[in-house]
Amino acid sequence: MRAMVLAAGLGTRLRPITYEMPKPMVPVLNRPVMEHILRLLARHGFAETIANLHWFPDLIEGYFGDGSAFGVELSYSREQQLLGTSGGVRNAAGFLGDSFLVISGDALTDIDLGAMRSFHESHDGIATLATKRVDDTSQFGVAITGSDGRIQKPDPAEALSDLANCGIYMFRAEIFDFFPAPGTSRAAGEGDPAGFADWAMDVFPRLLESDVPFYSHEIDAYWNDIGNLEELRQGNLDALSGAVGVEREGELVDGYRSGESMEGEPDLVGPVLLGPGCEIGDDVRIDGPAVIGDGARIGDGARLREVIALPGAEVPARSVLIGAIAGARP
Repeated sequence: MRAMVLAAGLGTRLRPITYEMPKPMVPVLNRPVMEHILRLLARHGFAETIANLHWFPDLIEGYFGDGSAFGVELSYSREQQLLGTSGGVRNAAGFLGDSFLVISGDALTDIDLGAMRSFHESHDGIATLATKRVDDTSQFGVAITGSDGRIQKPDPAEALSDLANCGIYMFRAEIFDFFPAPGTSRAAGEGDPAGFADWAMDVFPRLLESDVPFYSHEIDAYWNDIGNLEELRQGNLDALSGAVGVEREGELVDGYRSGESMEGEPDLVGPVLLGPGCEIGDDVRIDGPAVIGDGARIGDGARLREVIALPGAEVPARSVLIGAIAGARP
């Protein structure tokens, strides 16, 4: 089964970080979140992979290359204009084959893709959607399911669900029969290309209207779509604590102190991840959970607590940062 990584979006809710980089390149434990996805694909045998690109495509392609360093064979589909959540998949249909996986390049997860594939192959449906129960569904699409896991058309009087759509899908090639004809997407706006299409507004409603079976695969695994700045911060802290199984880059320490401690200074609090190439001045205290990025520079006398310092960030001398994300423009 081949895979497609969705990596073309603008990441508007992560601005101002995404003014300077695409969302899939935003780091979690000092590695781009898309790197964690590619390594996840490799672990579960999804070696042949394609990614769609639009926003800062050269940064993504320059970092990942042909994917061999991450265990996959990676190719690219560039979009001059964004094609929507599903239009980019249709654009790559010639690569994807008879059955394929679609996964967001900005998701932080350790989902068991093998178990999802087994479920997908066990039923007669055209699609399988990974779903997870969440406390607040306001930021996500939700799924209404029957006792057999089949996704149902919601009754407006009963359309309550805590099952969030994780944006991780497995499809059979017949899914493309239910895409809107070019230029007819309900989600397209003025100026969008003819091939624009959207899962939630175009494709899934047509499946429901046509009574075509597709199913929810409910997961217990960690999942965070890194949808906004607070989720980025929380994703890093969760990864530090081991709540999600991803690889880190750097040295993990139980708090950090340079220079002499002050009289009566309390014990350090960890964990703190020190990225390779970071420069930390004299008389600096860092309490965790915290991540200091590759090449970050922390000035003399600074005090940091629960801080995510992105690669290349500069924290001025004698600064105090608490619960912050620090970054720097290239």
